[in-house]
Amino acid sequence: MARECEVCHDARAILRRPKTGQRICSECFYYVFETEIHNTIVESKMFKRGDRVGIGASGGKDSTVLAYVMKALNERYDYGLELYLLSVDEGIAGYRDDSLETVKRNKEQYGLPLLVVSYEQLYGWSMDAIVEEVGRKNNCTFCGVFRRQALDRGALMLDLDHIVTGHNADDVAETILMNLFRGDIPRLGRCTDITTAGDGYISRSKPFKYAYEKEIVMYAYLRRLDYFSTECTYSPNAYRGYAREFLKDLEFVRPSAILDIIHSGEAMRVASDVQLPELTHCKKCGYISSNALCKACVLLEGLERGLPKLGIARSARHAQEILAAEPAVRSARKAVEPVHFERLREKAQAMRDQRLKHADASPCSAACGGERNICSCMPADAA
Repeated sequence: MARECEVCHDARAILRRPKTGQRICSECFYYVFETEIHNTIVESKMFKRGDRVGIGASGGKDSTVLAYVMKALNERYDYGLELYLLSVDEGIAGYRDDSLETVKRNKEQYGLPLLVVSYEQLYGWSMDAIVEEVGRKNNCTFCGVFRRQALDRGALMLDLDHIVTGHNADDVAETILMNLFRGDIPRLGRCTDITTAGDGYISRSKPFKYAYEKEIVMYAYLRRLDYFSTECTYSPNAYRGYAREFLKDLEFVRPSAILDIIHSGEAMRVASDVQLPELTHCKKCGYISSNALCKACVLLEGLERGLPKLGIARSARHAQEILAAEPAVRSARKAVEPVHFERLREKAQAMRDQRLKHADASPCSAACGGERNICSCMPADAA
């Protein structure tokens, strides 16, 4: 006999929520899933009215659902946000080029502007070229570092106030486990933060921090959203994969394990006598860093000197050992000097000043709510 929905007690239940075990119908599932995301946004005071928010869009299930839900909640609850899609092309043939086609369709489906930045454009290297140099063992280190910085660069190009990413509860729990296994105290202390400072100019948040990956998949399937489902060509050997398998085993035995790990991570405090690295700015590109050179610049230097292992050295001593053992051979690829972050910040500030000047000079229409910085009547070329 068909069971009734435990929320509305009217429609037939079609699924059991992995997060709560609740039997629920599709309409109630949409409602509780979206409401939980809304509550996360409101309780964490994630945005302020008028924010320009970039949605990190890869074409995968998480970012596609995030774009759909952010647009729906922005309209339903009148957040007053300007939403943009921001994508990174890592240069992985047969994977990223296909997923970007999905992002371009999402742009049309959701009516959101899109900016795509590429590793080739920013750094002069594609991931395919990097893998040729470093092999498949440590390639994810390069990709993760470059992608994070590429998102911040794209955000400054659009003069965004905020970036939101599709990192879900499973991702956060995996990150806690990885940092715990590696003994990475600085990252362990901040990896559960729902909002981080990013490059110091733009905030970065995870609206899906408490949303289970299985429920995101269910939501995408039931809503019939258009997303790309193929795994990255280079991901099978990633360290995260082992943490993911471990977490899945825990979840099978105890479904609440994912949230339990997150709450445990939130409760952890770094002892006051532990010396944490002080954040400064990279002397080469201006990005936020705890060293004289940021990780991206170190990785690029290793690639350009023909010593890709230099960027993943465990310590300064290890780096010296690599230099002594392997003579540097300058790469034949033409080096690209990344645009200094200070220059990008100055351009973003100029764009912001121009918008504010426009808001002061001409009153907004009633549809804009009279709010500065979110005027829908502003010409598209004003930004």
